Amino acid sequence: MTIATAATDPILCLTENSRTVLERRYLKKDKSGQVCESPEQMFKRVADHIAQAEKNYDSKTDIKAMAGRFYRLMAEFRFLPNSPTLMNAGRELGQLAACFVLPVEDSIDGIFESVKNAAVIHKSGGGTGFSFSRIRPENSKVGSTGGIASGPVSFMQIFNTATEQVKQGGTRRGANMAILRVDHPDIMAFINCKNNKQELNNFNISVGVTDRFMAALAEGAEYDLIDPRTQKTASRLNAGAVYDELVKQAWTTGDPGIVFLDEINRYNATPGLGDMESTNPCGEQPLLPMEACNLGSINLTKFVAEKNGTPVIDYDRLKETIHLAVRFLDNTIDMSRYPLKEIEQMVRGNRKIGLGIMGFADMLFMLNIPYDSEDAMAVGGEVMSFLQQESHAASCGLAEVRGVFPNFEHSVFKEKKGCRMRNATTTTIAPTGTLSIIAGCSSGIEPAFALSFVRTVMDNDRLLEVNPVFDKAARSQGFYSDELMAEIAEKGTVRSNPRIPLELRNVYVTAHDIKPEAHIRMQAAFQMHTDNAVSKTVNLPHGATEEDVRFIYDLAFKLKCKGVTIYRDGSKDNQVLSVSGKGPKPDDNDFLTAGKARPNVLEGFTEMIKTGMGNLYVSVSEYNNRPFELFAIIGKCGKSTTAKTEAIGRLISLAFRSGINVEEVIDQLKGISGEHAVFQEGGLVLSIPDAIAKVLERRYRVNGSPVKAKAPRGQLKADLCPECGQAIAFEEGCMKCHACGYTKCG
Repeated sequence: MTIATAATDPILCLTENSRTVLERRYLKKDKSGQVCESPEQMFKRVADHIAQAEKNYDSKTDIKAMAGRFYRLMAEFRFLPNSPTLMNAGRELGQLAACFVLPVEDSIDGIFESVKNAAVIHKSGGGTGFSFSRIRPENSKVGSTGGIASGPVSFMQIFNTATEQVKQGGTRRGANMAILRVDHPDIMAFINCKNNKQELNNFNISVGVTDRFMAALAEGAEYDLIDPRTQKTASRLNAGAVYDELVKQAWTTGDPGIVFLDEINRYNATPGLGDMESTNPCGEQPLLPMEACNLGSINLTKFVAEKNGTPVIDYDRLKETIHLAVRFLDNTIDMSRYPLKEIEQMVRGNRKIGLGIMGFADMLFMLNIPYDSEDAMAVGGEVMSFLQQESHAASCGLAEVRGVFPNFEHSVFKEKKGCRMRNATTTTIAPTGTLSIIAGCSSGIEPAFALSFVRTVMDNDRLLEVNPVFDKAARSQGFYSDELMAEIAEKGTVRSNPRIPLELRNVYVTAHDIKPEAHIRMQAAFQMHTDNAVSKTVNLPHGATEEDVRFIYDLAFKLKCKGVTIYRDGSKDNQVLSVSGKGPKPDDNDFLTAGKARPNVLEGFTEMIKTGMGNLYVSVSEYNNRPFELFAIIGKCGKSTTAKTEAIGRLISLAFRSGINVEEVIDQLKGISGEHAVFQEGGLVLSIPDAIAKVLERRYRVNGSPVKAKAPRGQLKADLCPECGQAIAFEEGCMKCHACGYTKCG
C-alpha cells in the first residue's frame, strides 16, 4: 500500500519485526480482518487528530503545519505516544490514555461498579490499578445481612474473571494491578494469593509498604493491623515475619512486588485532592482514584551525535523534541474520549502527562559506556534531569498561553513562586513494550535483553536479528559473521567470547550480565528526576537466594524508589525446558536428555469419555508415573475428525517427551469449545481437546493441585513466548517477546 507524502516527510525505516507488530496490533483492519492502513497513514491519522486540539487555544494556529510537526516527531521515531493513542486516535473509539486507577469501595454495589468500570476500560485498551485496602477483612461481620465477609482476595478473583472475558480491542486481555496495604488484616493471604500460580493471572500484585512498617522491621518489632471499616487495631504481626513471607513469595513466583506508599505520597502533586492508593499495572504511574494518565516516550538513540570524532548527546535537538512531545501529550488530554465521566473530570482537572524515554541501553552502547558502570548511572541521571527540567519548562510555557491545570489550587505548585504549570506531572518512565520494537531500540531504561536472537516466521524460516548498534560495531571492526551472531543468540552473552574485542565485551552487556544491585541503582538514578515513578524489573539469576531478594527490597527503600519488581529466572509457571548442552550427566529416567530409545513395554491406562462427536478413547503410556505419550481415537466420526484427533494425540506426546509438564498441557486444552458440547458424569464436555484435558486432569491432579513432572537434569529453564515460541523477557513489570511483540502484564 502506498500513499502520497509531502517532500519533507521522512521515509519510514521499519524492520520486518516492526512492520509485523504494527500490522498485528496497531493498523486499522477492515470488516474481514485485513489490514487497510499503512504505517505512514497511521502516523498521519494520529498527528491530524492530536493537532485538532490547537484550535481550542488559538484560532489562528496553522493546524496542518502542527500536524506535520507531530507526524515527523513520530515517523522519525524520536517520540511515540502510548499504544492506545496509536490505536484509537482519529477512530471511533477515541480512547487515548493507557493507565487508570479505580476505587474499590467496601460494599457490594461499589465492588461491582468497579468491575463494570474496569471492563469498559479494558475494552478501550487501558490498564487498571486497584487498591483493595478499603475492603473489610475476611470473617468480618456484614452489618446489612448478618453474614461474614469474604475479604479482598476473594473479590480480586471476580475482577480477574471479568478481565478474562474482555479483550482489549478484540485482541488481548487487559492488565491489572492489585495493591493491599501492609497493615490490612488480610495481608498474609494477599502475599500468598498467587502461590499456586494458577490463579489471578491477569493481575500484578504489590504490597503497599509504609514507613511505619519499615521502622518496625528495623526494630524487629510488631506493628498494628488496622481494620479499614472501623479504623481500629484488629491485631498485630511481627514485621520481620511478614517481610520474610513477602520475600519468600517474590523469590518463588515473582509476586508480589512492593510499592512504597509514603514515598509515593511525598511526591503527590495534588495532596488537596487526597492520597494516592494505587498505581497502574506496571507500577510506574501512581494515580488518585478515578484518574488516568497519557504517556509517551522519547527514543534516545536519535540524540547521539559525533563531536570531534567522539559520540555525545545532542541536548539542543533533545530539548526541541521534549517541548514538542509535551505539547503533543497535553493535546492528547483534550482529544481523548474517556470511558467514564468521573475519569474525564479528574484527568482534565489535573492534566497529568508522563513523558519518558526508551533506547537508553542502546544509547549507552553508542556512547561506549557499560550499563553496569558508575558512568552509566551518571549519564542516566543527567539525561533524566534534563528531561525533567525541560518538560517542566515546556509545561510552564503552555500554562502562559493555555492556563494552569484546573486543580492548581489543590496542588503543591500554588506555594511555589513563579511556578505555574499546565500539567500536574510531566515525567514517567513507562514500559515501552511494543513501542520500542516499532522504533527499533531497547526498552525503556532496561538493559538490552539480547544482542542477537533467532526469530521463526510463519513459514518456519529462521531469521537472525542482531541489535543494530552491535551489528554496526561488529561490521566496522571486521568481526561480523552470521555464524558468530548465531552463537551469541544461543549463549545470550558476549562477555566470555574471545572472538569479540575485550573493550566491546565490557560495553555490550545484557540483562543477565548485570548484577542485581546495578539494576536497582539505575532505577534510583532515574527516579530522582521523575515526577511519577519508574517501571523496571530487577532480573535475578535462577540461583539467586531469598537473601538476594531481601537485599534488593531493602536497597530500593534506602535509595527512595517508589516501588520495586523482581523476577528470578525460571520462577514463573509458564516454563518450557530448553537444552543447554551443559550440566550434570542425566539419569536413566529422562529419555530426552539421555538420548535413549523408547522402551518396548510401557504401562499406562485407557479411559473412555463421551464427547459431542462420539465416544473418545484416550490411552496414556507412563514412565515413572509421569505421562510419556498419548493416543486418542474417536469412533464413527469421519476421516477429518479422526485425523485431527490423532494429530492432537501426536502433538501431546511430543510435548510430554520434550519435558513439558502435564499441567501445562491440561491448561492449554481445558475449556476449548467445539461444535457440540455434551453432559456426562463429571460435568460438561466442550470438545475433543476439552475431553482429553479432563482425562489428564483426573489422573494427574490431586484435589485440584497439579502433580508436576520431574524436570530433566542438565537443562536450563527458559521462558518461551506463547505466540511465537521464542525466548521471552521480563522487563518493566511485564512479559515481553522481542521477536514478535507479544506482551503480557499480570
